[in-house]
Amino acid sequence: MPHPPLPRTTRAFLARLAIATALAGAAMGCVAPADAVDSRDLVFDSQSYFAVTVDTRREDIELYWRNPDTDQPFSTIDALRTWTTGKGRPLSFATNAGIYDREFKPLGLYVENGKALVPLNLIHGNPRSGNFSLLPNGVFAVYDDGSADVHTSEGFRDAGRKARWATQSGPMLVIDGEINPQFDNGSDSMKWRSGVCAKTPHEVVFVVSRVPVNFHSFARLFRDEIGCRDALFLDGTISQAFTPDDGYAGAPAFMTKPYAGMIAVFPKRR
Repeated sequence: MPHPPLPRTTRAFLARLAIATALAGAAMGCVAPADAVDSRDLVFDSQSYFAVTVDTRREDIELYWRNPDTDQPFSTIDALRTWTTGKGRPLSFATNAGIYDREFKPLGLYVENGKALVPLNLIHGNPRSGNFSLLPNGVFAVYDDGSADVHTSEGFRDAGRKARWATQSGPMLVIDGEINPQFDNGSDSMKWRSGVCAKTPHEVVFVVSRVPVNFHSFARLFRDEIGCRDALFLDGTISQAFTPDDGYAGAPAFMTKPYAGMIAVFPKRR
């Protein structure tokens, strides 16, 4: 038996609903899915690592220290993640950006969105006072055109190129294809460690160890396994890396402390 015709108001509502649904579907079809970084586990010389490769043509690398809304340090990856998600920019990757002082201020150059909040530090102290003074130290930088590189601190100064995002840390792990000569292959200084290299101007690799390792082993991983000619140590003992798919890797949670600067990676803005 045929159904009675629907009231005019009901027909109008259903027509509007159909149009809205079609438009939403079309809009969704035009939005590319969020890019995910390339993350993987590595085993090198029987030691385990977690590596993340970032293509700066698809992803943006940025640095964060203080929450612009409160002027207080983010301190944790979780706090940074909550804030960026609230701004409509979910994290693809994050890690602590480098060595800092007792006042939770970056110990060397720190550039955030083109502004140098801490100047380049070329005053070297006693290596026994910390890894930053184990020479040479270096700078990881990202530029306006999206390219990235790692230089010794003096090399970065001499290049004279203005960074949009940068962090100074140390020591350098690999310098022009050579292991930092300060490192001892037989060293018993075993710690969780994190580092970074730019294999090419648009291919950046971050690594955090899943177990304590010495500097020499960590440097050889970057040179011999990953293929980096220049690599920089970011931090040790407290270092962690985060991706939404993998969760946290690196030092156990009970070892971590509040961070100063952090490196954050997002899908590139459309």
